[in-house]
Parts: sequence; structure tokens; C-alpha cells
Amino acid sequence: RRTAENLRVPAIAQWIIEGEPSMDVWAMDVARFGDFATPEYGTVKSTENYERRFLMTFPNEELPAMRCQKTTALYDTFVERGAVMGVAFGLEHVLWFADSKDEAVEEPTFRRSNSFEYVAQEAKAVREHVGAVEIANYSKHEFSGPGARDYLDRLLAGKIPPPGRITLTPMLTHSGRLYGDLTVACLDDERFFLFGSGAAQEMHRRWFESHLPDSGVKYRNRSDDFHGIGVAGPDARTLLAKICRLDLSNAALPFRSIVETSVGGVPVMLVRISFSGELGYEIYCAPQFQRRLFDAIDDAGRELDLRWYGNRTLMSLRLEKNWGAWTLEFRPDFTPAESGLDVFIAYDKDADFIGKSAAIAERDAGPKRKLVPLVVDAADADCAADEAVMHDGECVGFVTSGGYAHYIGKSMAMAYLPIELAKENVNLQIEILGELRDATPQLTPLHDPSGARMRA
Repeated sequence: RRTAENLRVPAIAQWIIEGEPSMDVWAMDVARFGDFATPEYGTVKSTENYERRFLMTFPNEELPAMRCQKTTALYDTFVERGAVMGVAFGLEHVLWFADSKDEAVEEPTFRRSNSFEYVAQEAKAVREHVGAVEIANYSKHEFSGPGARDYLDRLLAGKIPPPGRITLTPMLTHSGRLYGDLTVACLDDERFFLFGSGAAQEMHRRWFESHLPDSGVKYRNRSDDFHGIGVAGPDARTLLAKICRLDLSNAALPFRSIVETSVGGVPVMLVRISFSGELGYEIYCAPQFQRRLFDAIDDAGRELDLRWYGNRTLMSLRLEKNWGAWTLEFRPDFTPAESGLDVFIAYDKDADFIGKSAAIAERDAGPKRKLVPLVVDAADADCAADEAVMHDGECVGFVTSGGYAHYIGKSMAMAYLPIELAKENVNLQIEILGELRDATPQLTPLHDPSGARMRA
């Protein structure tokens, strides 16, 4: 309960007394580390942090200490192909690809960096042909047993799908705030996978285990047991058909399907979904099979102008679809109605899911603020996060994330605004590097607003 009185109470006291703090405490949560954070790792990273106390930090900066602590089978291949690497939850992942290994350097800056044109080319390939991206850093949680469906029905606010299908669902705290933005997949009546943020996997593991029944449900964090590759774009089905015996037609494998099969000769979980907003597939396999899967996709894509891309492109593409992301737009500071994730809540399901009464109360009363996509009249610098949003000279909100939407050619940002300003044709300004830049709400996605392309 967020009141003027309890907001003055220290977060740790709220956590002890009320069961959860009234703000996101991720920055202080030990769950932001996994088993990669050994004593040696902690010593070196802490030293790096201390040495940088009075140095400028840039939004595109990747720090050097304890790199390659955790890699996938494709790390060396990507680096040889010109990948600029980043790290998330200890795992190296591709940010973007330069033309060669020698050019794979990005200078820290508050403005658009030398990655700008490369990311634009990657985005164009995904939108017009086909692109592939490593997705090892997604979390994967497995639930099995005769009580698994009932358990997930109580844990998650959305519907639990039938076998062979997936759904998107928020997971709520007891006070009705966001605690997860997850994809739940049903492989059979007693086996389910949840896919989500890799950075939040330990936080979610702790939550899952704390709510497990005494019997009937087995749970495992399988994030390191499954790596994978995502394939997306108008030619994604054509590429996949070359290396998969499965019928990939829309009738046989419709949008939001999951099946265990083989792709490129290796066993996989094949999911018909993509964070790019295009026709796409997520292909999950055990780490020892990932190199073979990569070779098969790479070979099959040569005639289709396949381009490998990184996380910068993925984040650019999602802005064009008005999609938020966990740790940015979606976190325990916000509620499902504020974030727009309430469209995935099954208010009428029989299960008394965690946070249900609070979610219903908010639905009936209506939120006081709303997540709003904005088109920004930026120059050579885009929003990153935490920039002030101004209206009539007053600060009315803040940016949760931003960047350049390369395919539509516009600078964009996401921000939480008072409900009366969460509409189009409102004149706003955002402070970027000390300058006020005009910004306008864009409630309808600028790319494929109906979602027809990803359902094709």
C-alpha cells in the first residue's frame, strides 16, 4: 500500500513488516547475482567500481573487469565476425556487429555512437529479409508434475495455455505490482516452461520456490541448460523450412505455438514467437548443440541475405512496436494497469492468483498514470533512461528507456505519465543533454500496428 506515511518508512522495514517494499529494490537485491559471482569475481568487480567512483559513466559503456566469465559456444565465432560484446547476468552477448573484427570497437558517448549505421543495417535486414540473434540470455524455468498447472494458475495472473501453446502473462506481488513479465509454455499436461528476463532469473527462482506446494510440483531453473537462436523476418519460415522436417505452415504451427522437434539435425524446443514484431521463431537447444544449430541456420540463410544481429537492434525493433522490457518499463515500481500488461490478466479465471484482489481494485478504479511511447524530436542524441519529461514547464514524468527506431527513422522513448496526459496530440518536452526536445505521445505502434506480420 503506497501512502504518504509508508513512503517515509525505510524500504527494508516495509519489506519485513508488510512482506514487500513499496519501491523496486533490485539494485540492492542479492538476486541480481548468480553463481558466476564467485569470491574472485566479486573482489575484482568491487575494485573496478571503487576505482571508477569519480569517473563519468556513459549509457553505452561496457566495463572490462572479469569479462568472459561466462560465454556460449558461439562466443569465439561471433567475435571473429566482428561482434561487439556486452554482458548481462554474467553472460557475454552480442550488442552489434561491425564489418570486421578490427572495427569492433565502440567509443563511450552520450550521443549516437559508431554503432548507429550498423544497427540500422541489422534492423533493415530483419524487417525486409531475415535476421538471426542468439537468445541464450533469456531465462527458462521448468515446472512438472500433476500439480504444475494448478500451481502456475495461482502464481500467474494470465491464462495457462493448453498443450502445444504459449501465452504471455504478468506475475504480480501480493499488493498487485509487477514481479514478472513472462511467457508460459505448455509442453504437455504436466510439463511447463516459463521464459523471461535472464537478469531476473534468481529473483524469480526465489519467488517460485517460496510458493511451491509440499508435493505435486517439481521446479528447476533451466536457464543454463538451454541456449538458443532466434530467427525473424519475412523470410524466416523459408529459412527454417530448409533445416526442419516439421510442417511450418500457419495452419500447422500457428502464432504462439511450441513443439519439441529437431532443427538443423539437433533436438530443440521450437517456439513460434519473436520480440522483433516480425514472423519469427525462438529455437532452444542444449549448449552442446548450439554450434551445430548455428551452422545449419547460417548455411541455410546464405541465399536469403541472412544477417546476424545483436541486442541493440532487438531493442530498437521493440520500440517501433511500443513494447516495454523487464527492468525498464516493467518492474515492481509499476502495476499491470499502469504498464498496459493488464490486457494479459485473466480476471475471470477461477484461480485466486497472487495479487488478484489488488489488480481488480485497480481495474475498477483506473490507474493514475500510464506507460506512454513517445516520438522525440532528437538531434544526435537519444533518450537512455531517467530523463525528465516536461509539460507546461513542470516535470510530469521520467523516461524508462529510449533509443532510435531505425526502420521507421524516428527517435523514441517510453515514459510513465499522468493519465490525463497519456493521449496523443499532447505537447511534451524531454531534457536530453541539457536541451529540451519536443516529444509527442504515439499510442499506436508505428510499425505493423495490427500485428499481422508476426502472425503471417
